[in-house]
Amino acid sequence: MIKDSFHLRDSRELVDCAMGRTPADLVIKNGRWVVVQSGEILPGSDVAIRRERVAFVGENADHTIGKQTRVIDARGKYLCPGLLDAHVHVESSMLTVTEFVRAVVPHGTTGVFIDPHEIANVFGLSGVRLMVEEAGRQPVHVFVQMPSCVPSAPGLETSGGSISPEDVAEAMTWNGIIGLGEMMNYPGVCNGAEQVHAEMAATRMARKVIGGHYPSPDLGLPFHGYVAGGPTDDHEGTRMEDAVSRVRQGMYVMMRYGSAWHDVAEQVRAVTEMNLEARHFLLCTDDAHCETFVHEGHMDRVVRHAMSQALNPLTAIQMATLNTAEYFGVARDIGCIAPGRYADILIVRDLRDFYPDIVLAKGSVVAENGSMIVEKPESVYPAWVLNSVHLKKSLSAEDFTLRTAHEGSVIANVIGVVENQAPTRHLHVEVTLQNDEIKPDMRRDLAKLALVERHRGTGEIQIGLVQGFGFTQPCGIATTVAHDSHQMIVVGTSENDMALAANSLATTGGGQAVFLNGERIGFVPLPIGGLMSNEPAEVVSAQAKSVLEGFRKCGCTLNNPNMQLSLLALVVIPNLRISDKGLVDVNQFRVIPIIER
Repeated sequence: MIKDSFHLRDSRELVDCAMGRTPADLVIKNGRWVVVQSGEILPGSDVAIRRERVAFVGENADHTIGKQTRVIDARGKYLCPGLLDAHVHVESSMLTVTEFVRAVVPHGTTGVFIDPHEIANVFGLSGVRLMVEEAGRQPVHVFVQMPSCVPSAPGLETSGGSISPEDVAEAMTWNGIIGLGEMMNYPGVCNGAEQVHAEMAATRMARKVIGGHYPSPDLGLPFHGYVAGGPTDDHEGTRMEDAVSRVRQGMYVMMRYGSAWHDVAEQVRAVTEMNLEARHFLLCTDDAHCETFVHEGHMDRVVRHAMSQALNPLTAIQMATLNTAEYFGVARDIGCIAPGRYADILIVRDLRDFYPDIVLAKGSVVAENGSMIVEKPESVYPAWVLNSVHLKKSLSAEDFTLRTAHEGSVIANVIGVVENQAPTRHLHVEVTLQNDEIKPDMRRDLAKLALVERHRGTGEIQIGLVQGFGFTQPCGIATTVAHDSHQMIVVGTSENDMALAANSLATTGGGQAVFLNGERIGFVPLPIGGLMSNEPAEVVSAQAKSVLEGFRKCGCTLNNPNMQLSLLALVVIPNLRISDKGLVDVNQFRVIPIIER
């Protein structure tokens, strides 16, 4: 969030510093300046900082050094702009905005563009305002995109909160709102739905960007209609042709490398093999687990991965800095090391082995050697935020029974999990009934999947089938992180364990729980909206690790199964999902029966 007023009001203070009339507060000497704006690396460079911004950058800043000036000797290390995450849902990390910032800043992230549509699906506009207010208290830049599709697919799911065009118009007047979040209702855009076009119109009137979300592989007329509607970026591409088609149509390609969605390698080939201009390619995480931050990194991890795909290091850094700033219209303030910009600077030993030694944000050293060194802002959460899980009654194994009037063998519509990908497969699986019931079948990797309504306590439960988790033990796993409507999802091979897992989350205010043979073996409590913990990243990471280990003890070997589970209700990404309305064929945007015949 851009808040400092002295530079906006009067530039003379920076001029006086650059000219040597006023001393700098901090000077970095002897660095290799990574000039993303010109594509150069210049050795022997100094940077002089006055208050929060760069006043001078060049060969010698000695004329700006006064008695009180702090001097940092970079000793020939690289001076890089702070990294920017072009699209991320903080709630997916299970951390609050404050704890998220505390976790990612030591990895060189000094700016994030967040879309809080998870908490919006639980609390509506009140939840968004809560996130915007917390974002404004951070020591780095946290820009908020106003959620657009809450619920993401009206008529196919029920969320706890909702967002209207009037809400969008109001939010566009708030300080800290950078644009409209991903427009997930792509059929609504293509078919001229009034609400989505009213939201985009309010955003255009405010002269802010409209985020995209086009997950369909169809690059024909629906894609062209979607682009014509106004979204100017997209992070849902998974193929090289997706990246090519988007950039040719004037969109910015957001290549994501989160905890479970790995879409950089295929799409970056448009740059490395086809030699397309890279300035409209951005890097982002979208959804990233707190354990990833603690053990692997954040945007530094994404940059390292992009470099590993034969991408030039300077180009990779541009994709995580200047490209993003230019797209969102904030390049006058962030995205490069240059006079007038915020002094968001990383001191890095090796560009290819990209790990920041020192992180400066808004002119101050905020992290050193992988640790945050500034105090975090305090946040107090109101009682209503901590009371979001409402079940009509305590659940039993019977509530997870899947009965049918058919006899013998039937063909069932089954959700197929695809590892490290957001889309699912629509499987047609022959199952044999036991009496009038469909039971889990671990030999065929067939588990039960349930969606339990948790916002209004209606008692509604939808049961389906899923293949791909690889469970080999009788188990039940429940989560209140269930994109996008964030009902409660339960998966398992034991109806009793499924009931135990669901009931445990009802008593703790949400989270994720794993039960194996009647015993809880993994648990992370998420009392804030059933989405986030107010504990530090290290604590949440350890708790979340117990969930991942729980999956493994149940036989699951997927890379990040809790994130795969959390997307099984996401009715705007193909092919098959579950909602409180039933089993949803996303390609046809309609509810279909579990039993095909």
